[in-house]
This record gives sequence, structure tokens and C-alpha cells, in this order.
Amino acid sequence: MPNGKPSGKHSRQLLFSEAIAQPKTMEAQTAPPCSASSPADPTALEAANCILLEIIAVGRRLEVMDSKISDLTVASSSSIRADIAGFRETVHDLDQRLTTMEGQVAALPNHEAELCFLRTKLIDLEDRSCRDNVRFFGFFGNIRRALISKLFSNLFCPSLLAWSSHCHWSFKGSTGLALYIKRPPTSPILSLHVFYAMSRLAKSQGPYSLEEHEIRVVADFSRLTNDKRKAFLALRPQFRNLDIKYGIF
Repeated sequence: MPNGKPSGKHSRQLLFSEAIAQPKTMEAQTAPPCSASSPADPTALEAANCILLEIIAVGRRLEVMDSKISDLTVASSSSIRADIAGFRETVHDLDQRLTTMEGQVAALPNHEAELCFLRTKLIDLEDRSCRDNVRFFGFFGNIRRALISKLFSNLFCPSLLAWSSHCHWSFKGSTGLALYIKRPPTSPILSLHVFYAMSRLAKSQGPYSLEEHEIRVVADFSRLTNDKRKAFLALRPQFRNLDIKYGIF
């Protein structure tokens, strides 16, 4: 320490110690005291100024980023809430559909019973719609069984007599007698006889003389029977080539 005065280095250390010991004020922070022997360096002040400006710029960028992050967070939250609401509605809809399907599954036995009933009714309706009948008019008084057999022997070939005896007879008043043909016989050859006889009855309805009665035959065939009859008649050449005899009266 020449001439009894502190050097520049020691002076700066002393000033730094005093600045720490004193309370921190705005003036001390912005303009630290300098000794007369060590004036402020313009280069250091400019560097500090630049650093301060950079800090301010970084702060502003952080504010902008914070604002953007806040906006994105709000938008994402709204989108997530909307998705959650949509998922909730979808789950509710699926629950309702599941409940409906469970009810339908529980009602299946009832539907099966209803379908079985409708199927039976449909078969009955088909049977009734396809039922054919041959009506005989001209009988008076009591009709004997032998007279009916004689009538059949005149109208049908012998092979049809056994089949006709199993048909359902119904009296229509005092002058009518109806033969309801429920279904054709199972034998193919006998079926040919039946349809051939039906064709003959459809073409010629009488009257037929039977003892003291004039018998008139009315053949009422369903569309299905007529279609089958036409199909059988169309196969007549093939039956003849195969030596299959049918319709022999």
C-alpha cells in the first residue's frame, strides 16, 4: 500500500465488502458505488445492459409460451370433455341396446311358440287351400254304400277304388254328395291314376245314369292340383316309352 493509500484491487474489495454489509436498495442494485479512484467501465455496463435485455426478451418469450400453453391446455381440456361426453352417450346407448337385446333373447321362447303355432296354421291353410273335391249331384233319399261303390266303379278304374274308400264323404243337403280329396296317394302309379281320373272328371261332368238317378259330377280342383295334373299329362310319352300303364278304364 504505497503512500498510505489502498491499491485499486484492495479498494474494490473494500467497496464490495461495504456493499454486502449495507442494506440492498434499488439504488445500490442499479448503480453500485464506485470510488473516485475506480470509475465505472463502459464496456461492463454495456455487457450488463445486453444481459438485462436478453433476460427481458426471454421473459417475454416465456410469457408468450405460457399463454400458448394455457390456450392449448384449455382447448385440450374442452376436447377431452367433449370426448368424455361422447363416450358417456355411447356407453349409455350401448347399455340401452344391450337391455333391448336381453329382452328380445328372453322373449325368444315365446316367439318360438308363436312361430310354431303360425307354422302349424300355415300348413293347415295350405292343406285347406290345396284340398280338392268332387261333388256328385242327383241323389235323392237314402244313399246306400253299394250305390256309392257302383258309382266309383263306373267313374274310376279298379285300382282307385281302395283309395277312394279312404276319402272323406260329405253330404250337401238332400241332393248333393261331395268327395273331398285330402291328398293324393303316396304310390306314384296310383297318383297317375288319380290325376288322370281328375282330368277325365274335369272334361266330362255327366250326367251319368245310375239306377234311377241322373248323377252330375262337378270337379273342383285347386290350382296346385291342376298344375300337377298338367305336369303328369305332359309326361305321358315318357310313361308310354317306359311301359308304365295308367288311366286304364
